[in-house]
Amino acid sequence: MDLAVNSQTILVAIFATGRMAKYLGLPFTLASIPVLIGAGMMILAAAPIIGVVVAVQIIRRAGNYAISRPAREILFTAVDRETRFKAKPVIDIVVYRGGDMLSAWVFTGLTQGLGMGLASVALVGAGVAAVWAITGIYLGRRFLTMNPSPMTSTANLKLNS
Repeated sequence: MDLAVNSQTILVAIFATGRMAKYLGLPFTLASIPVLIGAGMMILAAAPIIGVVVAVQIIRRAGNYAISRPAREILFTAVDRETRFKAKPVIDIVVYRGGDMLSAWVFTGLTQGLGMGLASVALVGAGVAAVWAITGIYLGRRFLTMNPSPMTSTANLKLNS
Protein backbone atom coordinates (compact mmCIF):
# COMPACT_ATOMS: atom_id res chain seq x y z
CA MET A 1 0.00 0.00 0.00
CA ASP A 2 2.79 2.43 0.88
CA LEU A 3 4.52 1.79 -2.45
CA ALA A 4 1.29 2.54 -4.31
CA VAL A 5 0.68 5.70 -2.25
CA ASN A 6 4.23 6.96 -2.75
CA SER A 7 4.29 6.17 -6.47
CA GLN A 8 0.94 7.83 -7.10
CA THR A 9 1.88 10.83 -4.99
CA ILE A 10 5.04 11.46 -7.01
CA LEU A 11 3.33 10.99 -10.38
CA VAL A 12 0.31 13.13 -9.54
CA ALA A 13 2.42 15.85 -7.92
CA ILE A 14 4.72 16.06 -10.94
CA PHE A 15 2.17 15.77 -13.73
CA ALA A 16 -1.25 16.84 -12.42
CA THR A 17 -1.43 19.04 -9.33
CA GLY A 18 -0.12 22.28 -10.81
CA ARG A 19 -2.12 21.81 -13.99
CA MET A 20 -5.30 21.14 -12.00
CA ALA A 21 -4.90 24.30 -9.95
CA LYS A 22 -3.97 26.41 -12.97
CA TYR A 23 -6.48 25.20 -15.55
CA LEU A 24 -9.37 23.80 -13.50
CA GLY A 25 -9.14 26.20 -10.59
CA LEU A 26 -8.58 26.04 -6.88
CA PRO A 27 -12.22 25.16 -6.03
CA PHE A 28 -12.00 22.10 -8.30
CA THR A 29 -8.60 21.15 -6.91
CA LEU A 30 -9.74 21.42 -3.28
CA ALA A 31 -12.91 19.41 -3.99
CA SER A 32 -11.37 16.69 -6.17
CA ILE A 33 -10.12 14.37 -3.42
CA PRO A 34 -13.30 14.54 -1.30
CA VAL A 35 -15.34 13.78 -4.43
CA LEU A 36 -13.14 10.75 -5.17
CA ILE A 37 -13.39 9.64 -1.53
CA GLY A 38 -17.17 10.06 -1.63
CA ALA A 39 -17.36 7.95 -4.79
CA GLY A 40 -15.10 5.37 -3.17
CA MET A 41 -17.35 5.27 -0.11
CA MET A 42 -20.40 4.72 -2.31
CA ILE A 43 -18.60 1.84 -4.03
CA LEU A 44 -17.63 0.51 -0.61
CA ALA A 45 -21.26 0.69 0.50
CA ALA A 46 -22.25 -1.38 -2.55
CA ALA A 47 -19.33 -3.82 -2.26
CA PRO A 48 -17.92 -3.86 1.29
CA ILE A 49 -14.77 -5.84 0.51
CA ILE A 50 -11.16 -5.35 1.54
CA GLY A 51 -9.96 -4.49 -1.97
CA VAL A 52 -12.25 -1.45 -2.07
CA VAL A 53 -11.10 -0.37 1.40
CA VAL A 54 -7.46 -0.57 0.28
CA ALA A 55 -8.16 1.34 -2.95
CA VAL A 56 -9.99 4.12 -1.08
CA GLN A 57 -7.14 4.37 1.44
CA ILE A 58 -4.55 4.63 -1.33
CA ILE A 59 -6.54 7.33 -3.12
CA ARG A 60 -7.11 9.23 0.13
CA ARG A 61 -3.48 9.19 1.21
CA ALA A 62 -1.96 9.89 -2.20
CA GLY A 63 -4.56 12.57 -2.86
CA ASN A 64 -3.87 14.27 0.45
CA TYR A 65 -0.13 14.35 -0.20
CA ALA A 66 -0.23 15.24 -3.89
CA ILE A 67 -3.33 17.44 -4.24
CA SER A 68 -5.07 18.48 -1.01
CA ARG A 69 -1.99 19.63 0.88
CA PRO A 70 -0.55 21.75 -1.96
CA ALA A 71 -3.99 23.27 -2.61
CA ARG A 72 -4.32 24.07 1.10
CA GLU A 73 -0.91 25.73 1.00
CA ILE A 74 -2.16 27.99 -1.79
CA LEU A 75 -4.91 29.19 0.56
CA PHE A 76 -2.26 30.29 3.04
CA THR A 77 -0.80 32.73 0.53
CA ALA A 78 -3.82 34.95 1.19
CA VAL A 79 -2.91 35.62 4.82
CA ASP A 80 0.01 37.41 6.44
CA ARG A 81 3.01 35.52 7.77
CA GLU A 82 2.02 35.78 11.44
CA THR A 83 -1.48 34.42 10.82
CA ARG A 84 -0.08 31.62 8.69
CA PHE A 85 2.34 30.46 11.36
CA LYS A 86 -0.33 30.61 14.05
CA ALA A 87 -2.97 28.80 11.99
CA LYS A 88 -0.91 26.01 10.45
CA PRO A 89 -0.07 24.20 13.71
CA VAL A 90 -3.69 24.41 14.80
CA ILE A 91 -4.84 22.94 11.50
CA ASP A 92 -2.13 20.26 11.38
CA ILE A 93 -2.41 19.21 15.02
CA VAL A 94 -5.87 20.05 16.30
CA VAL A 95 -7.90 19.66 13.12
CA TYR A 96 -6.09 16.72 11.48
CA ARG A 97 -5.02 14.72 14.54
CA GLY A 98 -8.24 15.62 16.33
CA GLY A 99 -10.16 14.63 13.23
CA ASP A 100 -8.36 11.28 13.16
CA MET A 101 -9.28 10.67 16.79
CA LEU A 102 -12.86 11.82 16.30
CA SER A 103 -13.32 9.65 13.22
CA ALA A 104 -12.06 6.61 15.16
CA TRP A 105 -14.55 7.35 17.93
CA VAL A 106 -17.38 7.89 15.45
CA PHE A 107 -16.52 4.64 13.65
CA THR A 108 -16.54 2.78 16.96
CA GLY A 109 -19.79 4.45 17.98
CA LEU A 110 -21.48 3.63 14.69
CA THR A 111 -20.29 0.02 14.55
CA GLN A 112 -20.31 -1.03 18.18
CA GLY A 113 -22.76 1.47 19.63
CA LEU A 114 -25.36 1.50 16.87
CA GLY A 115 -24.48 -1.85 15.31
CA MET A 116 -24.00 -0.45 11.80
CA GLY A 117 -22.11 -2.50 9.23
CA LEU A 118 -19.32 -1.34 6.95
CA ALA A 119 -21.71 -0.47 4.13
CA SER A 120 -23.77 1.84 6.35
CA VAL A 121 -20.67 3.47 7.81
CA ALA A 122 -19.39 4.02 4.26
CA LEU A 123 -22.58 5.90 3.43
CA VAL A 124 -21.99 8.15 6.45
CA GLY A 125 -18.44 8.64 5.16
CA ALA A 126 -19.79 9.61 1.74
CA GLY A 127 -21.90 12.28 3.43
CA VAL A 128 -18.86 13.59 5.29
CA ALA A 129 -16.91 13.65 2.01
CA ALA A 130 -19.73 15.67 0.39
CA VAL A 131 -19.50 18.28 3.17
CA TRP A 132 -15.71 18.28 2.73
CA ALA A 133 -16.07 18.87 -1.04
CA ILE A 134 -18.56 21.70 -0.53
CA THR A 135 -16.19 23.29 1.98
CA GLY A 136 -13.32 23.03 -0.51
CA ILE A 137 -15.37 24.67 -3.25
CA TYR A 138 -16.42 27.45 -0.88
CA LEU A 139 -12.85 28.11 0.31
CA GLY A 140 -11.49 28.02 -3.24
CA ARG A 141 -14.09 30.52 -4.43
CA ARG A 142 -13.48 32.81 -1.44
CA PHE A 143 -9.76 32.70 -2.14
CA LEU A 144 -10.28 33.66 -5.77
CA THR A 145 -12.62 36.54 -4.95
CA MET A 146 -10.28 37.87 -2.25
CA ASN A 147 -7.09 37.40 -4.29
CA PRO A 148 -7.44 38.07 -7.98
CA SER A 149 -4.13 36.89 -9.38
CA PRO A 150 -2.60 35.10 -12.35
CA MET A 151 -4.29 31.98 -10.95
CA THR A 152 -7.65 33.58 -11.77
CA SER A 153 -7.62 32.42 -15.36
CA THR A 154 -10.54 32.16 -17.74
CA ALA A 155 -11.05 28.52 -16.68
CA ASN A 156 -11.26 29.51 -13.02
CA LEU A 157 -13.76 32.26 -13.75
CA LYS A 158 -15.95 29.88 -15.76
CA LEU A 159 -15.85 27.22 -13.04
CA ASN A 160 -16.71 29.73 -10.33
CA SER A 161 -19.61 31.44 -12.11
